[in-house]
Amino acid sequence: MDWSHYRFRSLWALPAPPAAVYAALERAEDYPRWWPQVREVDRLDDTSGRIRIRSALPYDLVFTAREVRRDPDAGILEIAMTGDLEGWARWTLAPAGAGTLARYDQVVDVRNPLMRRLAVPGRPLFRANHWLMMRAGRRGLRAHLEAV
Repeated sequence: MDWSHYRFRSLWALPAPPAAVYAALERAEDYPRWWPQVREVDRLDDTSGRIRIRSALPYDLVFTAREVRRDPDAGILEIAMTGDLEGWARWTLAPAGAGTLARYDQVVDVRNPLMRRLAVPGRPLFRANHWLMMRAGRRGLRAHLEAV
């Protein structure tokens, strides 16, 4: 087993139609306004940016995100990631009653040297850290959508 390889899936029930959720999610530069753990998003060009995240544990992860797929009709946003995290992440949106079910899938290999050194003993903490980040993101996006 590669202790630095992770697969994550999160499901967010959101109180807005898919088009509104998609519009919020496609503006990555706005994530720091509603997602506390997304500390910085610096656009590099029309399809990529540098992102710095930090959740409960005292370390930052920095990676470059490059757009791979942007399909509003299918409700899909997908990026490739390089840097401290190497892999991909994808949002898939579907109508759910009057709102939206947003599914977030991520498959990454951690390249951050500290996290690689602590891969075995730290794995449960790293997974919990990710869970906390996703919980805060869901809450932040929900509040953002309700305020718009």
